[in-house]
Amino acid sequence: MNFLKRFKLPALAGILFVVALVSCEQDLTTIGAGVIGGEPFTTDKAVFDVFAFNKKIEAVQTNKLPLYQLGVYTDPVYGKTEAKITSQVQLTNYNPTFGDLSAASEISEAFDEKERIDSVYLYIPFENSTLDSDNDGVVDAFDSEPLDGTNDTDGDGVPNNEEVANNTDPNNVDTDGDGINDDVDESTLGDRFADILRLDSIYFNNARFDESLQMNPPYIGESFNLKVERSSFFLRDLDPNTNFQDSQEYFSNQQFTPEFAEETFYDGPVTIDNREILFVVQEDDPDTDDDEVGTISSKLDPGIYVKLNDVADTFFQENILNNEGGSELLSASNFKEFFRGIHLSLNPLGEDIMLLLDITNAKFDVYYTHDDLVDDVIEEAEKSFELRLITGTAGAIAGNAVNTFVNDDYPAEISNTLDSGENTDRIYLKGGAGSYAEIKLFDEIDSEAETLINQIRTNNWVINEANLVFNIDTDVVPTTSIEPPRLYLYNAETNQPIYNTATENNVADTPLGVFLNYDGIIEKSDTGSGIRYTVKITEHLNNIIVRDSTNATLGLAITPDIRIVGANDAIIANGEEKTLPATSILSPLSTVLFGSNVSRSVETKKLQLEIFYTETN
Repeated sequence: MNFLKRFKLPALAGILFVVALVSCEQDLTTIGAGVIGGEPFTTDKAVFDVFAFNKKIEAVQTNKLPLYQLGVYTDPVYGKTEAKITSQVQLTNYNPTFGDLSAASEISEAFDEKERIDSVYLYIPFENSTLDSDNDGVVDAFDSEPLDGTNDTDGDGVPNNEEVANNTDPNNVDTDGDGINDDVDESTLGDRFADILRLDSIYFNNARFDESLQMNPPYIGESFNLKVERSSFFLRDLDPNTNFQDSQEYFSNQQFTPEFAEETFYDGPVTIDNREILFVVQEDDPDTDDDEVGTISSKLDPGIYVKLNDVADTFFQENILNNEGGSELLSASNFKEFFRGIHLSLNPLGEDIMLLLDITNAKFDVYYTHDDLVDDVIEEAEKSFELRLITGTAGAIAGNAVNTFVNDDYPAEISNTLDSGENTDRIYLKGGAGSYAEIKLFDEIDSEAETLINQIRTNNWVINEANLVFNIDTDVVPTTSIEPPRLYLYNAETNQPIYNTATENNVADTPLGVFLNYDGIIEKSDTGSGIRYTVKITEHLNNIIVRDSTNATLGLAITPDIRIVGANDAIIANGEEKTLPATSILSPLSTVLFGSNVSRSVETKKLQLEIFYTETN
């Protein structure tokens, strides 16, 4: 990294700088000198030792997560992980009425509506990017000029903003597919196309893909096998061991299948598509003058949308429709005891696929028909209702779902370094129920670290910038693999982040658009492979030096989204309980970084604390 580009200096003109990098163990070499208020000062860089210790996670709490993993992911370094989901199912309203009459009214009016299942669908949306900065109908990820609504993304001669006004597709030169481009087609019927969205958090074949392939990423058109089973396991909301005062915790090493798996509702293929799911009107409404056939009645974001089988139809008929007015549907607690939930599992049909899903927006769509008495004539009416898995608003999760993981054993060269208590030469980080690291600044012995801190105070250093640079071991991490986009460094004693949200630089409300002063974002080579992560801890270090904060042990983990806060309980070595950041649980990705106890041949990659400072005399 270029020193001059990284080096922040006070506002002072006319100073010449000669770069000389030195270890903190040597006498400081002045690289800049001048006068501030009549007092001389020196500006320099010092390097201090950092001690890193690898820690294994045996199991982690995985209920009430913001995101859930589903699928199979074979890591080139750490081996295979299989992730499944077991979730409660909830009615959207309790003691529901099916048809037009309640169960009691059907008895009093002596008319049986004979509600009957037509079909049941399961919908689970993919994580996607819908940011459209210029509101031109093209999400920024696919927009050739995301801040110019008048640009023509598809090159059909019609600007994006005009296509939005026309309800034609700004990503398609021929919206209706009749062979006539939109700029000359006078018969295109608008708003009959599916928007293309960028799918986030689909990990396919453990392989990076070029950002230029966003419109056609390699997983589009790939299929996997989804299995949906009814669960007979009762997921409690409250823990009886705390006299039902605390929420029940479930951990990643608990397995619910096959022991608690009952009927199979679906066992078949799903094809990944990044286009919206359209619901097209098939029949004209005779009560209107317009012809609705072919129009779009509604849309869903891209996701899993499958029609369940006859077994599911029978179950929903016998246990939902036929129970209208019954105690099983009367309350949330009754229903959770009655319909205990579902199990979701994914088996790749080709290459590995791991999905990161927000199941708070997952649902069952239940379509049914019933008899309707109109002017003494019985007619057939169509209706629908939905059930949800779990729900979430403002970060609060209602309902319970559990992620379960089955991991391969780590190779010996990794497992032998975990929980050894020794300063490591390589840092092993893996998401989920994987591994993390603990970091000690200055010295692993607290008293000696305090001596160095007091020396800095005595020297009257003004810390301009402080960095931890984590170099990736590119000899171990394949250059084509999917690498964690960001590292999360936090106070391991309080589980609080070390960045200050009040002073951070944010450019976009995205995982990589916030907390840019802190950084921690992967730096890549020209070929797209990762080189290093730089975490800026300037304010954290100033809190220690200037404000006398504790030099706490730091934790280091990967994160798919640094905006996710909160902590979950975990079980680490020897059954010890530990609280870890929730964000570290949510990704299957991994990396290998250089520690500080490295051999001379890779001395330049060594993990160290860099401090750029000004010293006044």
